[in-house]
Amino acid sequence: MKYATSKLTLLAMLLTLCGYGAAAQQERPNLSMMTVAELEKTGDQARAQKDYYLAIDCFKAAISKDRKNAVLNNKLGLSYLKNNDLGNARMFFERASKLNSKFADAVNNVGAVDYMKKDYGRAAKNFKKAVALEETRATFHVNLGAAWFSQKKFEHAMAEYTRAMELDPDAFRTESKAGIAAQIASPEERAQYAYILAKAYAKRGDVEGCLQCLKKAKEDGYRNLANVYKDEEFSQIRGNPKLQEVVPPPVSK
Repeated sequence: MKYATSKLTLLAMLLTLCGYGAAAQQERPNLSMMTVAELEKTGDQARAQKDYYLAIDCFKAAISKDRKNAVLNNKLGLSYLKNNDLGNARMFFERASKLNSKFADAVNNVGAVDYMKKDYGRAAKNFKKAVALEETRATFHVNLGAAWFSQKKFEHAMAEYTRAMELDPDAFRTESKAGIAAQIASPEERAQYAYILAKAYAKRGDVEGCLQCLKKAKEDGYRNLANVYKDEEFSQIRGNPKLQEVVPPPVSK
């Protein structure tokens, strides 16, 4: 079982940076002779091939011919983001969201940049806007949860993780494809994160997900595992022998 650990996803959008490499040696297309649709298609292909320099050039050329296209501005922002240029990425995400105030992905991506800059309060504000625009997107709830978690607002985080699971039961079992996930640095934080996810799974009655998260919390040294016998969220599975194997019941004195 894979967990969305901190890609924004994000969630959970962990960047894999790639150098120009062999792609730079290939003959580059004549962008000035291409239509907006051709430029967008070529830019999409370049992003898929991790040639972010070409992608940036394609989307910039396309925008020069269609300046009010929010989708193109968002794609240019994504290309800059993949190229580790957070300043330009945020600028074009913001531009996309201003061109289309209901463009939830662009708003979410603004939050992703804020999150990567460790401005968690600002990130939460933008993720909340994205959630308000498209409440049924599990990824947006994962991202908002990550922003709350990074501010140590654990109950808020668990509420968002629980909602994400309601929308997509596999939200934390696979890598997020659109957004970021909590980029957790220390084992202590990873343990806390795993325990919160365990609570969310337990609340849903998902024994397997709960136990996997508790095992992860235990591996990372979570100190308060015995709280599974106190916290209300675990009440449905407390009598399960598998839970007792992972977390032995407290010994009566």
